[in-house]
Amino acid sequence: MPSIKAFAAKLYAARVYKKISTWASNPIDTQKRVFQSLISQAATTQFGVDHDFKNIHTHQDFVDRVPVRDYEALKPYVEKVVAGQENILWKGKPLYFAKTSGTTSGAKYIPITKESMPGHIEAAKNAILMYIHQTGNTKIVSGKMIFLQGSPVLETKNGIQLGRLSGIVAHYVPKYLQKNRLPSLETNCIEDWETKVNMIVQETLSEDMSVIAGIPSWVQMYFEKLIEEKGQKVGEIFKNFNLFIFGGVNYEPYRSKFERLIGRTVDSVELYPASEGFFAFQDRQNEPGMLLQLDSGMFYEFIVADTFFETTPLRLTLKDVKIGVNYVIIISTNAGLWGYNIGDTVQFTSLAPFRVIVSGRIKHFISAFGEHVIAKEVEQALLGALKATDVSVSEFTVAPQIAPAEGLPFHEWFIEFENPPKDFKVFAAHIDAELQHQNSYYLDLIQGKVLQPLKITQVKKGGFQDYMKTIGKLGGQNKTPRLSNDRKIADILTKNNSGN
Repeated sequence: MPSIKAFAAKLYAARVYKKISTWASNPIDTQKRVFQSLISQAATTQFGVDHDFKNIHTHQDFVDRVPVRDYEALKPYVEKVVAGQENILWKGKPLYFAKTSGTTSGAKYIPITKESMPGHIEAAKNAILMYIHQTGNTKIVSGKMIFLQGSPVLETKNGIQLGRLSGIVAHYVPKYLQKNRLPSLETNCIEDWETKVNMIVQETLSEDMSVIAGIPSWVQMYFEKLIEEKGQKVGEIFKNFNLFIFGGVNYEPYRSKFERLIGRTVDSVELYPASEGFFAFQDRQNEPGMLLQLDSGMFYEFIVADTFFETTPLRLTLKDVKIGVNYVIIISTNAGLWGYNIGDTVQFTSLAPFRVIVSGRIKHFISAFGEHVIAKEVEQALLGALKATDVSVSEFTVAPQIAPAEGLPFHEWFIEFENPPKDFKVFAAHIDAELQHQNSYYLDLIQGKVLQPLKITQVKKGGFQDYMKTIGKLGGQNKTPRLSNDRKIADILTKNNSGN
């Protein structure tokens, strides 16, 4: 007989499903309403005055007045907010800053406001409720849940608290979930990732875990330590574990490895959270892509990725997007980000409702020879090769080798294998054929003898964790880029591999 808790979860899930269906079935009107609300609320801020918000009535008005900016370009405004000034990007002051590691000038401070905070919480909660509504699986509410995340310890800067996004969100876990949630606050506050994972293992070993969530590479580390400790598969240790929630990277390259670690298949739900906003979550088990959050205080624009670096690329709204095209996603939000480039590229898998997959990063690609290979293409190529063999992979990244000691240039794949191939050349040929199929420019370069087929460099066990430790980004929300247009990562991996 189902518990009262399970019955209540089912009713709540049905209510959330109905609410989401209402805006998802009216996407264009929903986005128009969000856009008008954002402009109206920010009209008297410094940014709103500087960009003539009072005369913005249409998307074209907005395009004419507000250029696309990344963090560096928006930084003069952000610095004023960080200094404690009010009404700069959004009304009043933010509640928090999500502090993230920056690329060119140190830490980034992403504002989270009273208006934007609920979007982060609601989307995570709704992802689970939509799963319950679709599958009827209410068992997950009875067991323990673990979310592998950053420390909830916050600092204060000019009266505003700051920390990692996952740490900030941890303060908003509803009371009814608190007693089901692990790890303990004390363990969650540990900064050193390896120490933290070891403590989490000890705290969870004897618990009835039903939901496990986190970035796959770090969950993998947790699973391996569990198995090391207990000598059993994860699915045997946690007999009621039946839902894995993940975000940040494509799960597919990890799937076969996870199924081996768990010892059976479990359902999974993909999320698309970021410090700038919670953009999408998987709403259907049998449909590709994640439901774009259109009613959460965020207005979306899209730029075809191939045109992004042109002087004035066309900025599209939802009504003009197409399935399968690679777009740079641009957001304007109730946290005060305007025409903001988060750096991600997405592709639509459905237009009714609007669902997306994350295809990569606009800065993370290989185009050393004009091929413009993106993350989705290397992931698909590897996946194709894995399906054709009994090989499994823990982690990988790709870099160009422009000046090899001999022969033509090539793409160098750094792969840490769980189960290595019997013949590396055959496996490399599998991947290369798949990549040629994914990217016609790459095919032309191979056929034109500009490039030779890719080569694999095997990374020693734990090599990617060592790399992340070397750059001070082990654990939490940090992840290795799937590919890059230079050899910064490649050189460190090569050095660590050789033991120097």
